[in-house]
Amino acid sequence: MPKFVVLLFFLFVSYQLQAQTWEVGGALGGAGYIGDLNPNNPVKISGISGGVYVARNFDGYFSAKLNFIYGKISADDSKSSNQQFRDRNLSFNDPLKELSLIGEFNFMNYIPDAGPHKYTPYIYTGIGLTAYAPRADYMGKSYGLRQLRTEGEPTYGKTTIVIPYGIGLKYNFNTKWTVAGDLGYRYAMTDYLDDVSGKYADPAQLPNDYSRALADRSGEVGKPKNAIGSQRGDFKPRDTYFFLGFTISYTFVTQRCYY
Repeated sequence: MPKFVVLLFFLFVSYQLQAQTWEVGGALGGAGYIGDLNPNNPVKISGISGGVYVARNFDGYFSAKLNFIYGKISADDSKSSNQQFRDRNLSFNDPLKELSLIGEFNFMNYIPDAGPHKYTPYIYTGIGLTAYAPRADYMGKSYGLRQLRTEGEPTYGKTTIVIPYGIGLKYNFNTKWTVAGDLGYRYAMTDYLDDVSGKYADPAQLPNDYSRALADRSGEVGKPKNAIGSQRGDFKPRDTYFFLGFTISYTFVTQRCYY
């Protein structure tokens, strides 16, 4: 992760001489995910999120943003409306820490306290790195799932590359102050944000009793254990998560303003 941070930093500062405004801000909101335990609801919020960012606005339309966000996602089969999911009875929670470099495009010429427009819709995309660590509660305790290898897979990584993309609306409400709301999805290069991906493993091949207990939890709701090799996840290759939030920011407009 440090090498990735250094690369983002140098990409970000490479435009220092051309940039004419700085912007700093913070965000609060909700987080959710779409994956093996929530395959159908793309706007289901399951936790909170918060973050900070610093941006350079190159003109009234384009900007680059270095962004850090913390968010927590979770899902629980026992609360599903689908009987098959309730019988599976898996659950997880996962604290996500994302560092990303985002390019943003305003549909209208927007410069707080200087431009012709008080508001603008915008879109964005970029690249990021997210640290993740899925956990599950069992018998009153919380257990990290990565090291338990619940599907018999080799231990997956602690970080994943993500592709952020989203849409929002910003409004200049007081001189150089801006408030904004946006919905942004992250396409992750892993299917293990929730520790669920493929098939039920052979219990004899799992590392310990906790791994066997958390690999197949159908017995906790009175259902028979699942057959070795039967479907556990949705077989899709990637998970997705999202942040829905509100930001407030302050823009430092220099004397060499481009408006």
